[in-house]
Amino acid sequence: MKILLTQFSAYHMWANQLLFSTINKLSPEVQIMQVASSFPSLTETVKHMWNAENIWWQRMKLNEQIKAPGEFFQGDFNELSNLLMNQSKQWHEWILTSQQHMLDHQFIYYNTKKEKFKQSTYQVLIHIFNHGTYHRGQLVTILRQLEIKNIPATDFIVWSRK
Repeated sequence: MKILLTQFSAYHMWANQLLFSTINKLSPEVQIMQVASSFPSLTETVKHMWNAENIWWQRMKLNEQIKAPGEFFQGDFNELSNLLMNQSKQWHEWILTSQQHMLDHQFIYYNTKKEKFKQSTYQVLIHIFNHGTYHRGQLVTILRQLEIKNIPATDFIVWSRK
């Protein structure tokens, strides 16, 4: 399990970095341009990704007052992407130093609707990486709607060939 999670976390950071490098080359106006998607822009999609990863970190650390860090974020896309990359690196480093019992550990948390759940840490990690893949797909779709060319391939198989 640890080998797989280590690979997924490394892939997750690699794929995010590839897309963020592309998006960071765009003008700030394009980064916030409104398009039809789950979130209205590249910036808002990445802000959601950062919020989700950070909230899961807070839950795993058993914080009682969960706060979405992006709620009052006022920085630019480069700062936002660095914040998400730092959060992803924190997950990766945690996995590298974890032992199997830590991955199997179940913790109780409340979702945004105040519903109570109990999950294994490894299930949450799989969710986080799958969530990232889902939203990277949305970022690619937004980039295509904005008629951006040269979008990098971020498939797991591409990463695994390196």
